[in-house]
Amino acid sequence: MNTKIVILGAGYGGLMTAVKLQKLLNYNEAQVTLVNKHNYHYLTTWLHEPAAGTLHHDNCRIEIDTVIDKNKVNFVQGTVESIQSEERKVTLQDGTTLDYDYLVIGLGSEPETFGIQGLKEHAFSIRSINSVRMIKEHIEYMFSKYRNEPSRKDYLNFIVGGAGFTGIEFVGELADRIPELCKEFDVDPSFVKIYNIEAAPTALPGFDPELVEYAMNILRDKGVTFKINTPIKECNPDGVILADGEEIKAGTIVWTGGVRGNSIIEKSGFEVMRGRVKVDEYLRAPGHDNVFIVGDGALIFNEENGRPYPPTAQIAIQQGETLAANLVVTVRGAGEMKKFVPELKGTVASLGKGEAIGIVGNKKIYGNTAALMKKVIDHRYLYMLGGVGLVLKKSKF
Repeated sequence: MNTKIVILGAGYGGLMTAVKLQKLLNYNEAQVTLVNKHNYHYLTTWLHEPAAGTLHHDNCRIEIDTVIDKNKVNFVQGTVESIQSEERKVTLQDGTTLDYDYLVIGLGSEPETFGIQGLKEHAFSIRSINSVRMIKEHIEYMFSKYRNEPSRKDYLNFIVGGAGFTGIEFVGELADRIPELCKEFDVDPSFVKIYNIEAAPTALPGFDPELVEYAMNILRDKGVTFKINTPIKECNPDGVILADGEEIKAGTIVWTGGVRGNSIIEKSGFEVMRGRVKVDEYLRAPGHDNVFIVGDGALIFNEENGRPYPPTAQIAIQQGETLAANLVVTVRGAGEMKKFVPELKGTVASLGKGEAIGIVGNKKIYGNTAALMKKVIDHRYLYMLGGVGLVLKKSKF
């Protein structure tokens, strides 16, 4: 009987596990099933661009059929309802059940609201193709609405909650898009206000202070107003109330202030911290030798500083590669499993057209150099997934 491997979620970790497995396994060596809500994989690290309207959303999606070998991986389009780890079963929303010998959970994340009142109801979040399509359309609608109600300048106020990577990258793109929208809707650019609000004492917490200062200066020049060390206390249909009592009216609120693991993991009985499972060195869930977790749902601590690694695409991709190799070792019953250790090659944040900041190795990079490096990183992933053909199809050069 073939070993059954079920992979839940075709995000960076799940899809990379599937793509690597199909390269490493021989035909009929294992029965691999990939389950995903949509028939496409989307590039989460690109989503801030279509959200602002500077890139078409179709550029951010890759049809799963184009990167998997159907002779080696069975693709099931469906939404996961629950995981029954004792019975080794997964139930989908349509009632379908899947048996497994080994389970890979790569179900991604959900927005972390930190208990802020009204945030879930009144703020958008950059988390899927559908959500960014909605943000883009809403931004355009606000410009159109202002033209019909010119007394409502608050329609032209944009609040971005969170100045981490997603928040900073989104305000960079949004600031680039504003002049184009002003021209299209005959709006005076001085009426448009972009606020980036962050509870932490600095933008891009944990990033190099010199690079953070460079980023903030670039974005201020583009018209972004920062409110740092200023938590949002409440979000309502008209804007936000800050912890210091200040109220900012806005037609659009986008929350980028953090994520937690998918709630299905906790509901299925796994022990979690903010929705994430503290996995062992082989990415296994505690007490479950046959359940592996990758991506946003996996909590891995950096032994050097005792802090968790951020849930990044770079780490999820590496997890997928390591896990696929370890699953092959397990299926064949030969060789040794390799411990997962994140290998951080660098981090780059875009600040809009032609501008970015980053650290590659120990070197700080700025401006055009960093923007080019960001594209190189994006294209490297495309190449890993689908070779030169996919790079040419999705290229940003």
